[in-house]
Amino acid sequence: MASSQNVRDLQWVLQMMNSGSLNLHSISFHLSQPTSGFHQETENSVNINISKDSVSYFSRLLSVLGSAKNTSSLRNLEFHDVEWALQHVRDLGEAIKNSSNVKQLVFRRNRFKIECLSELSDIMKKNEVIKEIMLSESSIGSVGAGLIASALKVNGSLEELQIWEDSIGSKGAEELSKMIEVNSTLKLLTIFDFKAITATPLISAVLARNRSMEVHIWSGDNNERSFKVVEFVPENTTLRIYRLDLSGACRVACALGCNSTVRSLDMTGVRLKSRWAKEFRWVLEQNRNLKDVNLSKTCLKDKGIVYVAAGLFKNQSLESLYLDGNCFGGIGVEHLLCPLSRFSSLQNQANVSLKSLTFGGGRTKIGRDGLAAIVQMLTTNQTLTSFGIYDDESLRPDDITKIFKCLERNATLRSLSFTGCKGVDGDLVLQTIMGTLQVNPWIEDIDLAKTPLQISGKAEGVYQRLGQNERTEPDIDLLKDMPMTAPKSCRVFICGQENAGKTTLCSSIHQHFSSRKLPYLNQVRTLVDPVEQAIKSVGINITTFKDEDTKISIWNLAGQHEFYSLHDLMFPGHGSASFFFVTASFFRKPNNREPKTSGEIEQDLLYWLRFIVSNSRRAVQQCMLPNVTVVLTHYDKISQTSENMQVTVNSIQRLRDKFQGYVEFYPTVFTVDARSSASVSKLAHHLLKTSKTVLERVPRVYELCNDLVDILSQWRQENHNKPAMKWKEFGDLCQVKVSYLRIRSRHDNKEKVEMRRRTVAICLHHIGEVIYFDELGFVILDCEWFCGEVLSQLIRLDARKQSSIENKGFISRKELEKILKGSLNSQIPGIGSKVFENLEASDLVKMMLKLELCYQQDPSDPNSLLLIPSILEEGRWRPQRWQINTSDCIYAGRHLECDDSSHMFLTPGFFPRLQARILFLL
Repeated sequence: MASSQNVRDLQWVLQMMNSGSLNLHSISFHLSQPTSGFHQETENSVNINISKDSVSYFSRLLSVLGSAKNTSSLRNLEFHDVEWALQHVRDLGEAIKNSSNVKQLVFRRNRFKIECLSELSDIMKKNEVIKEIMLSESSIGSVGAGLIASALKVNGSLEELQIWEDSIGSKGAEELSKMIEVNSTLKLLTIFDFKAITATPLISAVLARNRSMEVHIWSGDNNERSFKVVEFVPENTTLRIYRLDLSGACRVACALGCNSTVRSLDMTGVRLKSRWAKEFRWVLEQNRNLKDVNLSKTCLKDKGIVYVAAGLFKNQSLESLYLDGNCFGGIGVEHLLCPLSRFSSLQNQANVSLKSLTFGGGRTKIGRDGLAAIVQMLTTNQTLTSFGIYDDESLRPDDITKIFKCLERNATLRSLSFTGCKGVDGDLVLQTIMGTLQVNPWIEDIDLAKTPLQISGKAEGVYQRLGQNERTEPDIDLLKDMPMTAPKSCRVFICGQENAGKTTLCSSIHQHFSSRKLPYLNQVRTLVDPVEQAIKSVGINITTFKDEDTKISIWNLAGQHEFYSLHDLMFPGHGSASFFFVTASFFRKPNNREPKTSGEIEQDLLYWLRFIVSNSRRAVQQCMLPNVTVVLTHYDKISQTSENMQVTVNSIQRLRDKFQGYVEFYPTVFTVDARSSASVSKLAHHLLKTSKTVLERVPRVYELCNDLVDILSQWRQENHNKPAMKWKEFGDLCQVKVSYLRIRSRHDNKEKVEMRRRTVAICLHHIGEVIYFDELGFVILDCEWFCGEVLSQLIRLDARKQSSIENKGFISRKELEKILKGSLNSQIPGIGSKVFENLEASDLVKMMLKLELCYQQDPSDPNSLLLIPSILEEGRWRPQRWQINTSDCIYAGRHLECDDSSHMFLTPGFFPRLQARILFLL
């Protein structure tokens, strides 16, 4: 109870307010009290109690409040148990008008007549400072809700509206929904109504108009228990629906179709039917912003799941879908997993955005068809990272074994959950799980909680094994919260022996795609061809063009023996978008009529097929089999009736059978005249279509990488088309242009930001957009320039002739830099690579060390001598052979080969590195 010192009579209050001696922030009026009085709670807040006998003081206090001299600091007004008369409302309006800083009005257990509500509505239309209005247990009804709604259609300042325990009904809710369609300033709407149906029009209006408005709608039952119906919090972009009837849920689904504010939809426990799922299918097809959907325990059956699955075929944004605890069976599972699966090597996966999926439950009967769909999806899906089956009782142990068996080649799945599944039982299941983890290093987490395997204590071995599965690329997690997208660039590697016509083929393909933009190329062709025939291509050449927003680059791998060591370094890895054209010529030399035998053609193709398989197995992530197309050149010089032609076809078929399961062959063998644009038109069309297919099948990349490609291109334009940039320049560009890679203050973890930048650069390297090796200090932006003008000269560098020391193989770093400057600088004015305008000689030495074109005598000493194998007199660019044994000298050694030598071999780049390491050991 308040002390006597703080309680004053109402007459004293009037005097003090008239004099302006009270500096009040908050005033609370309490009418219908047993006694009247004034209670000062704090220095700036008071409670004024007015009994029924002193109601006249209420009007006088409101009048004084409106004319008081010192009300500029007043912020909050509260009214409890007030029966409003029209004059009272007018006096309140004057008070608010003169007190320009009043932000909050609260009405608790008040009573309003229609004319009073109308007057209050007029006040709200004109007021521009009030931010919050709360009406609690004031029985304003649908009429009052309508009058408030009409005021807020005009008002542009109110940010919060709360109506508690007032039966505004569906009619009042509809009026408020019309207000929401017009009003864009309201930030918080809280409604409590005994009819849950009031939630439907309100939340629908918020969603349909994309309002950033926080919404909380409550309801109650006959037992006077309250429960939440709908909640939408724009800060975390989550819409949570707790209770809603079917028609209301359908209306909300319709509003979500074009919504851009909701990222997460949670309808756990709401009873839904196929009618709602039919509406939600349209949401999945149209909405581009919805990321997470939780439909657990919603009573959906097969028909409803079929509608959801149909929506997934066109959806390209949803990342998580939770369907556990529903009532569908094998038919539903089969339809659900269809857009996430491929059924042939030429088919694209329909949905590539979904990352997490769960289903199951005691009432879900997966059955034989459902199991087959699960196996097919896990075998072919290349995007799902999390998959769960919960509380299943229909799958048996041998079914669980099949599921884990098919995961051996899945390179994308990271998390698995079989929580509560009865079939996860027995030693066979345990052995299969352990065997899968032995082969598949990408699985990071398996949840076996509440399974018989976990209850019996046998799951501990699985968890131990998962702890040993260390990441091969730990730094990639630095960007795990970054959004992903489909890559926009694809590489085509043209492989073939020397004189296979690869360069001419690249030129014709490029001309085919450029002819629409450059029609005069056919006229210039006769002038270009003699030059092309006179100059033999050297090194790895790259041709790039764009088709709409897709960048396609053709990498012509050198056929000369001395460049074989580079092929390993340029091989695509880490799931990058690429495929191969393996070429072979019908003739031994392009300028004569001496045809190859079918055996020679088969050997040419066999080398490159073994090379592709060997390096694919070595790649960090093999998300799909290498895609290979066979191309036979100089077809114009042979007769179609030649017997050798049919023998060649049979030999290629043998190769297909031999490499089945190792590479993915395109069924058609292309026979072309590489000089003719018309002859390669079908091959060019196949290249374009295959690029699109591969881009849709490979793992997604960070959106940041696609953005950086454009940023780096713009940087080149602004810097005179420079083909390379220093690492510091790359860091400065990130600091200015890329907020996620920006150091924001001196207290930031600079090492972490630097690691993020390096991770992004490595990702760009893997997808073929740049060439970047860690610790070299520069980024190559023009891959064509670097491969054609730098690497080709480094490979062919004849340091032996230019070295002033004895030919023992070792040379100082400074002398090597001098040799590089003399060799790479052009002697012809106006012609040359201009290497040293973009790179230092020391940079090239670092690159040679990284590519293992030279070796340090002592890696711990940066100034130690360098070993350059090309200085050695014997075996330069030629395969090593055993010398003939003599009586006084016998050669002994080991023959190294792969376990599967018929499909793989130790590539030519392996042996120089092995010899150098053995030399240092000796």
